[in-house]
Amino acid sequence: MVHVSECFHKPVLVAEVVVGLQPRACARYADGTLGGGGHAEAILAAGAPDAWLFGCDRDSEAVRVATQRLAEYASRVEFRVGSYADLATWLPPGSMDGVLLDLGVNSYQIECGERGFSFQRDGPLDMRFDRTQALTAEQLVNQLDTEELAKLFLELGGEPRARRIARAISRERQLRPLTRTLQLAELIERVAPRRGHSTHPATRVFQALRMIVNDEQETLRRGLAAAWHVLRPGGRLAVIAFHSGEDKFVRQYGRALAREYEFDGEVDVPELRRPRPAQARWVTRKAVRPSEAEAAANPRARSASLRVLEKLGG
Repeated sequence: MVHVSECFHKPVLVAEVVVGLQPRACARYADGTLGGGGHAEAILAAGAPDAWLFGCDRDSEAVRVATQRLAEYASRVEFRVGSYADLATWLPPGSMDGVLLDLGVNSYQIECGERGFSFQRDGPLDMRFDRTQALTAEQLVNQLDTEELAKLFLELGGEPRARRIARAISRERQLRPLTRTLQLAELIERVAPRRGHSTHPATRVFQALRMIVNDEQETLRRGLAAAWHVLRPGGRLAVIAFHSGEDKFVRQYGRALAREYEFDGEVDVPELRRPRPAQARWVTRKAVRPSEAEAAANPRARSASLRVLEKLGG
């Protein structure tokens, strides 16, 4: 069995997160996606000597590793196993000076084949952040019908060959269950060859499965609201997204808070707008992307985008 401590974890945009959140002494911060503790460590160091941090993660192994990594800050941290969507149940409203959400899968989870996130390392088709939950990727690929799989791969993964891949999965599982990551990845590569593309053909399928297994869309919706609830006026929310769907949702969330009007329903009709003070301002007008040096050193950083909002009000 591979232990998480043996797996590699490299947080992205660390310096940019510190610039965005501006950690300082006597302030309070929350890291809702603790991972291996890399971002938390940078926040605590920048907020010396007494900035305090609350960290949570759905992955109990991640919390264990972060606890070890941040042992020197033990008097200034509190950790909990759980989802950032529940931040508002653990922290008082308006109590945080900054909140960080680093969305998606962590490097160490990908490097540990037994977690089932990687299409390049063999392991069970698992993909659970919280290993106590029942639903796994294996259940999805073996139980959803062809149309459901195709819709999943297209809508969440943006996979243009979604129907072809879904049909191949349906045929394969009639012969034998799909239970291993490389088994699925090799099947996808056979029916949707790479043909010179740098991206592995299983990338989008694995992304879509992971998002459903961990209910990532609903978690993000609830999590942004919870993070905003616990921020004090003047506090900042920093969010790192790794694919266009997540980034678009964060951008739309921030845009709604930053505008100086409100309206009912889903359609913004200018004649029906009601003026109100803006609730937020963008600290970063455009998404902050990794430097060329970081992208070269850590290929997984290439798709990362950071957006930072500051909460307005009394």
